[in-house]
Amino acid sequence: MATLLHIDSSVYPREASVSRDVAASFRKAWEAEHPDGTVVYRDLGSDPIPHLEGPAAAAGFVDPSEHTPEQAAAFRLREELTSEFERADAVLIGAPMYNYTIPSTLKAWLDHVIVMGRTTAAPTTTVAGKPATVVASRGGGYGPGTPRESFEFVLTYLEKVLGKEGFGLDVEFIVPELTLAESNPAMAGLVDLAKTSRAKAHEAAETRGKALAARFSA
Repeated sequence: MATLLHIDSSVYPREASVSRDVAASFRKAWEAEHPDGTVVYRDLGSDPIPHLEGPAAAAGFVDPSEHTPEQAAAFRLREELTSEFERADAVLIGAPMYNYTIPSTLKAWLDHVIVMGRTTAAPTTTVAGKPATVVASRGGGYGPGTPRESFEFVLTYLEKVLGKEGFGLDVEFIVPELTLAESNPAMAGLVDLAKTSRAKAHEAAETRGKALAARFSA
């Protein structure tokens, strides 16, 4: 049975969050295709994990067999999150843009599961090749050639951390844009484009979810 690790990081509930809503389309398609699979869900928006602190960070550079009792205690949450990540067959991440980058709660999760010589910075990491899907919603337009292109630090960051320079995951990004168009009068002329972007994102999420679930069900 395949396991999907689903992480949401929006501070808003699904009815007010495009990243949650589009990620839900992926999950629905995954579960429909693979009803006997397991979904491990972490809602970092409503149940955030603590930011990484010094003792837990330092323990990551010591072989677990050599941990002192204090280091073992400090590393316990990192081990839980990292093992959960390693056990998953596929990963789904909702990563809305907040102030040009990812939510701090998602950064905290990444800081815990980036374990040098294990999940990253090794000839072959323990998660290499695992398929990952990131729903990277954003309120405006930050694509190539747009005035705000240089302000985009969600894809540029996650491509490095999740991709071949980091975990070595097989990453696909789904990017619904202009999500603030309907609530921002200054963006009124972009409402139709926003609706089209969101619809395409849902379609891409459903297609990706179905395809990955089918791969593991075969």
